[in-house]
Amino acid sequence: MEFKDRRDAGRLLANALGAWRGRSDLLVLGLPRGGVPVAWEVAQSLRAPLDVLVVRKLGFPGQEEFAMGAIASGGVRVMGDIDGAWPVSERAVEAVVTREQAELARRERLYRGERAPLALAGKVVLLIDDGLATGATMCAAVKAARMGQPQRIVVAVPVASREAVQSVGALADEVVCVSTPEHFRAVGLWYEDFGQTSDEEVCELLRRPS
Repeated sequence: MEFKDRRDAGRLLANALGAWRGRSDLLVLGLPRGGVPVAWEVAQSLRAPLDVLVVRKLGFPGQEEFAMGAIASGGVRVMGDIDGAWPVSERAVEAVVTREQAELARRERLYRGERAPLALAGKVVLLIDDGLATGATMCAAVKAARMGQPQRIVVAVPVASREAVQSVGALADEVVCVSTPEHFRAVGLWYEDFGQTSDEEVCELLRRPS
């Protein structure tokens, strides 16, 4: 399956989540930046409040597209196996973490401003991104959300590798995925338009009633 763009993917994902529509205890959290347009469509369809959960991938130095881990709001840090294909020194890891923590803080200020995060306690939380490759970023998001003591965490994405669904499923209460291609390779290959989502678009969608 190929999606036209993130908004199209969000509408299709909302169809798969229809059983949650109209629940008063439902919250939708998008992972910026690319997960927010997907999440906005889901929140609109399910008539649920929308917020963000800021997460940053920790890319291998010189190979930033490959995740060695991730960090999330609330001081959450998830690391994968960094002694495999690209051994990385502890100093190099800490340099990446420091840089990404600064970017995480910047995005928190920009996207949320003076608004407090939505309270997750006792809620059903839908964590949404535009896709899962390794799943490291979403694993960090699940751990961060779990700190808010929600009733249930459902990870929902349009497309994912089967390995990512398995790793995320070990942490979340449920994973909903529209498509899990056998030969996955990369999230962007399953979108006709996978242009970068801007900070301005994220802010505009968060201001727009869902």
